[in-house]
Amino acid sequence: MVEFRQGNRPAAVSRRGLLIGAAAVGAAFPLTGLAPRLAVANAPTVTKTLKLAWNTGAVCGAPVAVAQHKGFFAKHGLNVEFVNFAGTTESLLEAIASGKADVGHGMALRWLKPLEQGFDVKIAAGVHGGCMRLLAAKSGGITDLKGLKGKTIAVADLSSPAKHFFSILFSKQGIDPNKDVDWRVFPGDLLAVAVEKGEAQAVAHWDPVTYAFLKSGNLVEIATNLTGEYVNRTCCVIGVRGSLLREDKAAAAALVKAVFEAQDYTVHHPEEAAKAYQQYSPKTSIEDLVAQLRSQTHHHHPVSANLKKELASYADELKGIQVFKPNFDTAKFADKIYADVVA
Repeated sequence: MVEFRQGNRPAAVSRRGLLIGAAAVGAAFPLTGLAPRLAVANAPTVTKTLKLAWNTGAVCGAPVAVAQHKGFFAKHGLNVEFVNFAGTTESLLEAIASGKADVGHGMALRWLKPLEQGFDVKIAAGVHGGCMRLLAAKSGGITDLKGLKGKTIAVADLSSPAKHFFSILFSKQGIDPNKDVDWRVFPGDLLAVAVEKGEAQAVAHWDPVTYAFLKSGNLVEIATNLTGEYVNRTCCVIGVRGSLLREDKAAAAALVKAVFEAQDYTVHHPEEAAKAYQQYSPKTSIEDLVAQLRSQTHHHHPVSANLKKELASYADELKGIQVFKPNFDTAKFADKIYADVVA
């Protein structure tokens, strides 16, 4: 069932903070050339209203809240109405394509297969990496991917982006994710319970749920979607309604630029970003929100050829785990589903 709830109402957390340390600081704010506290000054008159669909419980979307509550959208002449989305990816893409929303924020590995169906939605930007974790029972002694061969992994659904991503990692280790691993579905909040009961030996999911599981001390982290070669791969993207691109590409560009500025603000001021977002996750402490934000690569927001290359790479890897057919033209597909709005 799909739920649309407009307005900025509350809904629903560091393992890779070093990745966004001094190097990220030196590369800050390429779009504006301004320090974050100055970036929102002298906001122009609002010229466009857009509806943005996102899961307000996803901590990695905190920069969207930052863009709203710190004035980055207003700076770019936008009035952005939030649509809190709960439902399938196909429903989300249909909502964007049909105009119930103008733009959406979601996971690339959740979107790619449905986009093959031809929704009038284009990916306009990558926004960050680092949402997903593979956790195993501490008592089980499993310390790497090979230790999970022949084991059961708890997932929220069989089209889960976490299942897809860690299947890719298994495949690259010579483990057939469709034969050598048993993926079993449990409700998201009960994934750790499945491990505690011995019904699974590991969990593949995303923050904030996996952050809470890890913090409990009963599970250990085996891998993340920033492991190895994926350290600079985006996991979440912004999608834009095709008709908006045709009718008002400048509005789509303004939104992407505002989100990018909010991403960079989040890198340099994670505490302030956490405070801006906390109303959507009131039961989570600022400290836990900051820890999660620092574990994500909000300085990495690719566009143009770089993003198309990342999307094509994901599609190639999905071929390897039988999500796409072997003869699927991934480069052509990436070019088809991408729209450059900020070049």
